[in-house]
Amino acid sequence: MNTQNNPTTGSNHQYAIIVPCYNEEKRFPYAAFLQFSKAHPEVLLCFVNDGSKDKTLSVLMGIQIECPENICVYSVEQNGGKAEAVRQGMIYVYRYFNVSMLGFLDADLATKPEEWLQMAKYKELYPQYGAIVGSRIQRLGANINRDDSRSLFSSIIKKCIRIILKTPFQDTQCGAKIFRRDLVPFLFHQHFMTPWLFDVEIFLRLQKKFGKTTLQKGVLEFPLLHWTEVGDSRLKLKHTIKIPMQLLKLHYQYNIAKKFKTKGGYSVFDTQSNVTVIKKAIKAAATPFI
Repeated sequence: MNTQNNPTTGSNHQYAIIVPCYNEEKRFPYAAFLQFSKAHPEVLLCFVNDGSKDKTLSVLMGIQIECPENICVYSVEQNGGKAEAVRQGMIYVYRYFNVSMLGFLDADLATKPEEWLQMAKYKELYPQYGAIVGSRIQRLGANINRDDSRSLFSSIIKKCIRIILKTPFQDTQCGAKIFRRDLVPFLFHQHFMTPWLFDVEIFLRLQKKFGKTTLQKGVLEFPLLHWTEVGDSRLKLKHTIKIPMQLLKLHYQYNIAKKFKTKGGYSVFDTQSNVTVIKKAIKAAATPFI
């Protein structure tokens, strides 16, 4: 059963930030989130407790009590991973709060909510764009601290992602993204196929919406001024080695499978779907002509 705790007053928020939380009891940046929430009443903070095994939910309920007009808590009993927590949070806020822009960032505050808000306000200057995504580009004047030990693997994965997307976006994996309200049902109604590459899948869905050749006209890339790699990353070695196969899975599903469809819309490589097609054919063949 999913539970939620809504703000106590009517919603006057323009923006909503979904923050997925899993076992954050001992490291949740309570003071930083509370300070931001009290200083920015135009922003709704929606914390999603992703089936935490510690006292994360109690911590979230505590911060909600301190600023009930700007904070809500959505809790799921079973851990489903970041992708599912973000998806459920986005759909929940879309249904119950009339905000114009929705997005997400990580609970570790690698990207600060203040910079997320700067992204949102920058996006307002370009209403023709459907989304704006943070980009961790090393450049003069920016304070981007990333783990060099991951740089080689990250570079390889980044090149693979560019090949799949066929777009020049610099950074698809940054945890700060914002979307125009009308895009939320299209992007988040269906479950994501992979737990760690849902950011890439969001881009693939955006391609379906805007078209591959015009995606750059629908999505803004926002170079962040500050970003800090936080230790104890959720992406462990056992997950990392699965990334290449997950990329192939996404490439097949979004770029290849759609080219091989039966008349009923099923993939010719989908065994279960083919069984359905065969059953329908057998049933039709067994029906006597009148």
